[in-house]
Amino acid sequence: MRLSPTLSIYIGRHYLISFSLMFLSFLLLIFLIDTVELLRRAAAKQNIDFSDIIEMSLLRIAYMGQEIGPFAVLFGSMLSFWRLTRSQELVITRAAGVSIWQILLPIICISVILGIFQISLLNPLASTTLTQYKILEAKHLKGKKNLLELSGSGLWLRQDGNSGQSVIHSNSILQRGNDLLLLDVSVFMYEGVDKFHRRIDAQKALLQSGYWKMSKAWINEPEKPTRFYEVFDLPTELTSNKIQDSFAPPETMSFWALPKFIKRLEKSGFTAIRHRLRWHRLLATPFLMCAMILIAANFTLGDARQGRPIFIIAGGVLTGFIIYFFSDVVFAMGLSNSLPITLAAWAPSGVANLLGFSLLLHLEDG
Repeated sequence: MRLSPTLSIYIGRHYLISFSLMFLSFLLLIFLIDTVELLRRAAAKQNIDFSDIIEMSLLRIAYMGQEIGPFAVLFGSMLSFWRLTRSQELVITRAAGVSIWQILLPIICISVILGIFQISLLNPLASTTLTQYKILEAKHLKGKKNLLELSGSGLWLRQDGNSGQSVIHSNSILQRGNDLLLLDVSVFMYEGVDKFHRRIDAQKALLQSGYWKMSKAWINEPEKPTRFYEVFDLPTELTSNKIQDSFAPPETMSFWALPKFIKRLEKSGFTAIRHRLRWHRLLATPFLMCAMILIAANFTLGDARQGRPIFIIAGGVLTGFIIYFFSDVVFAMGLSNSLPITLAAWAPSGVANLLGFSLLLHLEDG
C-alpha cells in the first residue's frame, strides 16, 4: 500500500513543527548559557559593555545551530512520533496497512533537505558570524588585535624548500598590516625529510617577498665553526596571508570555500587534516540526520505505546550523548592519523544508520 500525499504532508508538517520547537528551544538555552559564560569571562575586563556580550552571543547562534541540528532532529522526531502514537493516529495508520518504513519516508526526506540546507546555506552564514565572534573575542576578552595567536610554546611554522624542509620557531610576533616580524627566531633546516642540516638563530626575522630578512643571525652546522651574519636572507614561499590561513580554524571556513582552502594550504606546506575532517563531517550531516530519525523511531515506537515517556527522554539523552562522545573520539583519532580521514568523518553517521536500521528492522519485522 502506498502512502497518500495527504498523509505524507500531514506527517511531514507534524515533524517540522516538532523539529522547529526543539531547535528554537535549544538555541534559546545555548544563547542564555553563552551569555552567562561571556559575562563571567568579561567580569575582570574594563572596556567591554553588555551590548558587546549580547552581540558576541548572537554571533555564535548560527554556528551552534548547525552543531545542534542533528540533536534537534533526534528530539523533534521523538516528540513527533510520541504525539502521533499517543493520539492513536500512528496506530490507526499502521492498522490500515501502512508500514513504518512508509511513514518514515517523508520525515527522512525532510531531514535530508534540512541537512542540505544546513551545509549549503546555514554553514556559510555560521562561518562568517563565527569569524566575527573570534575577532571580538580576541579584542575584548584576550586583548589581541588579530587572530594570529601564539601558543604557550611560541609560534611554529614549517616551510618546504628545494633542498629540504625548515622548521621556524619564534617566541613573539609583531604584525602591522601585511608586515610580519618574528622575534627571537630559531630555524631548524633539514636535508630531505629528517636529516639535520643546520640551525639558524636570529634576533629577528622580517617576512619579505620570497625570503625572510634575518638580523644578527648565527648559523651552526655540524662539524663546522659558527658563523655570524649581520643580515641573512632565508628563501621562503610563505606569505603573510598563507601564515594567517594556517591559523584559521576550519569552523570559520564555509563548506564551499573549504576545498580550495585545503588545496592552497597543502600547497603552501601546511597540513590540513583538521580542515579535511571538517569538510567530510559536513558532507555526512544529512546521513547523520537520517540516522537520528531511525534511532528516534526505535525509542518512540518501542516505549510510547506502553505509555512510558520517561524512557523515551532518557533513551534520547543517552543516545545523543553516546553519539556525541563517539564522534569526538573518532575525530581525535582522525586528527592523530590513527584512522583515515574519510573513515573518521563518516564513521559516526554510518554506524548510527546501521544501528538504527537494524534495530528498527528487528522491532517491526523481526
